[in-house]
Formats: sequence, structure tokens, C-alpha cells
Amino acid sequence: MREPGRPDGGPAVRRAVVADAVVVGAGPNGLTAAVELARAGLSVQVYEAADTVGGGARTEELTLPGFRHDPCSAVHPFGIGSPAFKALPLARHGLEWLQPEVPMAHPFPDGTAAVLGRTVGETAASLGPRDAVTYRKLMAPYVGHWDTMAADFFRPQWAGIPRDPYRFVRFGLTGTPPAALLALRFRDARARGLLAGLAGHAISRLGQPFTGAMAMMFALAAHERGWPVARGGSQAIADALAGHLTELGGAIRTGVTVRKLDELPPARAYVFDTSPTALARIAALGDAYRGYRYGPSVFKIDYALDGPVPWTAEQARRAGTVHIGPTYTEIGDALNRAVTGRPPHTPFLITSQPTVVDPSRAPEGKHVFWAYGHVPHDWHGDATGAVERQIERFAPGFRDLVLARAVTGPAGLAARNANYVGGDVACGAFAGLQAVLRPRLAAVPYATRRPGVFLCSSATPPGPGVHGMSGHHAARAVLRHLRRAARR
Repeated sequence: MREPGRPDGGPAVRRAVVADAVVVGAGPNGLTAAVELARAGLSVQVYEAADTVGGGARTEELTLPGFRHDPCSAVHPFGIGSPAFKALPLARHGLEWLQPEVPMAHPFPDGTAAVLGRTVGETAASLGPRDAVTYRKLMAPYVGHWDTMAADFFRPQWAGIPRDPYRFVRFGLTGTPPAALLALRFRDARARGLLAGLAGHAISRLGQPFTGAMAMMFALAAHERGWPVARGGSQAIADALAGHLTELGGAIRTGVTVRKLDELPPARAYVFDTSPTALARIAALGDAYRGYRYGPSVFKIDYALDGPVPWTAEQARRAGTVHIGPTYTEIGDALNRAVTGRPPHTPFLITSQPTVVDPSRAPEGKHVFWAYGHVPHDWHGDATGAVERQIERFAPGFRDLVLARAVTGPAGLAARNANYVGGDVACGAFAGLQAVLRPRLAAVPYATRRPGVFLCSSATPPGPGVHGMSGHHAARAVLRHLRRAARR
């Protein structure tokens, strides 16, 4: 059951309480870890600083009554494709995926758009005759193999033999080089722009290694599982996980801020869905994560609209997600500016319009919409004008539909979710070896130098996204630790 913390915000815990495992942080990874441990027969307690569970999967009325916004993640290609979520009865606890007709549209100034469709053929056709065959050849080896691809890539890459060694190696050879190199396979602006937009989800330079793999995994997810939203909002994901946890006998206590490890009840293992910095402070780990780097931030605006976004491109009106670049060069410049600490000029925007497929998010005839662009780490400027000028390029008259807006810069993001250090929603830079060796070089990246203390946030493999896989793998590490301890 869920229990509130003390009204003064202090830790409402009892030293006499003993649990097999204590989880700090009720985001998707923390809840997934708790569920996995409870399924293994362990007694589990979860402590969450906020008044509700959710972390990066929340839904709130940020603008006007009746308009339900997702403050962070809204579209979940890796959620519906998660091996961890697939194994859990989340539908029984209210989670329903809704698929837009078009997963993602990438409009251009001439009123046309490239699309990331549910099929490779639909996507290839939108890229034009000179690049259609290239795209088909790029994706064909992996279509129909999502289950093994997801199992092999949503994990530490050195963790045992891949389930599909052939595709693992082939995908690695293609995707390990940067998106900049992958883009050279294409001849025209439409394909290169689409690819750059997909790689942009890494919030990294397009010349960074592994950005090619990021773009290909997002594309494959659209073809295999779609880019859905959760009916009613992303909160439904966290609520379904929490519902299953309580069904298994786990307890969730909200409104409890944990500052030191000894504020928690005695347990056999502690699992933290926090940033590495916060874990080091709470568990007295010293400089264990001294070299860990946080990346650029985002500047996000949630809108309550009087009608649908008036996109010039017809395909964008049917899409759940719209990328606004439009060209490889513009997207690359926007990402470079964020990485190198320069304010946005013409931002690359990732936008989401959930009410295209889920009208329950807003009053009848109204819509919710959000957009974010990339800005430097811990930036304190205002990008509202730049964001809205960019939207107006592809949806003239957009500003006339705005009923209200909720603007959140890096400081606001960090205040809302402590894992977003400096506004970094990925909880760590996608750069250098840290792109895959998160949060430090270790055989078991979830374990810490303190026995029985583990990290399960998106700072651990496989990284950001609402998929629960970091929590899943951390829970497995906990179970291995407890088995070894029992034999000693």
C-alpha cells in the first residue's frame, strides 16, 4: 500500500522495520526494480520524495484545468518495446498503449514531410526515390527481430553472449560509428534530416560515436512496436507498475526525502533510482563517481491549445511526434550549440501532440502539445521566442491557438526531478565511452563500492528512456548479490 511521509518532509521511517530490499526513487526504473525483487519473493519498500510516484513518467495539469500534460516523457517507443514491461501484467493495472496513425513526421519548409512510418516501405517512400532503396537495405536485416534486438541492446553490452550474435555484430558495425557517417549513405535532404532528428534524441553531437545506433533503434522501434502514448498520460505507466508492486505485497511511501543511508530501515539491499551524484552523497561513497559527466539540458514548453496544431504538412497533423529541424545541418548546429555551451538560435525541436490519438487529455475540441529544444547544461536563459518562431515556420498561426503555456527551463526541470542534474533529462552525457560505459567502468555497473548498495537509474545501462530496463538489470544484480551472501 502507499503511505504518506511525515507532513514536515522528514523521513517517516521506523528503525525497527526490516525489509529484504529498500528502493529509493519511484520512477520507472525504481518501480521496475522493486517489482522484479518482489516477484522473486523479497519484501520490498519504496521511498519517493515527491507526493506521487512517477519520476519521468508523470501527468499533471500544468496549464489549465482539464488539460493533462506529461512534464517529461510522453511518447514511448522503448516502453512498448521493453522486455521488462512485456513480462509484467501492466495492462491489468490500467496501462493501455495508443498508436497514432503516423509515429513521427519530419516536415520541411515546402509543406511536405518525411515520415517515420509503421513500415519500412512507408518510411522509404517518403524519403524520395534516390534514398528509398538505401533505407530499405539499412533496416531490412533487423525487421522482424525486435525481441532479440531489444534483449541484446537494452543491457550492458559486455554482459554475456548475445541472443542473436549475427545481428548484434552487424548492428554494432553499422551503428557504432556516428550518425554523421551513417548520413553519408543518403543523397538527399529528407533522409539526412530524418536521420539527424532520430540521432538528436541522444542530445549529443552528430559526430559522436554510437549516435548512428541511437537513430537506428528509434527507427526500428517505430517499425516493430510503434511510437505510442499511454492512454490518459505517462502517469499510467508508473501507476501500473506501482499497482503491480502493491499487488505483490510491496509498500510505497511518498513524500519522504532520503538524505542519508541510515535514515532508511535495515535491509539486505538498497537500490537507488537517483543520479550518481545523489547516491554518492547519501551512501557516503566519496568520489566514486567523480568522473561522471552530465550533459546538455532541454528547454520545454507545455501548451494548452484551442485547436490542433496547424501544420502545413498534412502528415504532421496525423503524427504523434513531430521533429522540427529541418535539415541535417540545422539540427547538427543546434545540438553543437547546446553541447558547447552556446544559447539556442534556431533550435531543433522534438514535439509531441498526444491529443491526436488521446482526446481524453483535454476538454472537447481542445489539445495539449509540448515542444522542447536543447540548451546548455544549467542554462538560465529564455528560449520561448526561439521555440515558437521555429514552430511557426511549419505551423503558421500556432501562436493564435495558445490558451496557456507552462515554460520549464533547466532549473525548473532539476527542481521537478532531482535526477535531472542541471536540467539533463538523460541523467548523464551521451559522450565518449560514457555513452555505453555508464556510470563508470565496472563489470557490474549497478553495484557500488559499498556492498549491498546499488544504482538503477538511467545513469546505468542501457541509459535514458521509459523502459525500466536499468531497474530490471539492477534487480538481477541484487538477486545475484543476495544469493552469494547467503552461501557465505
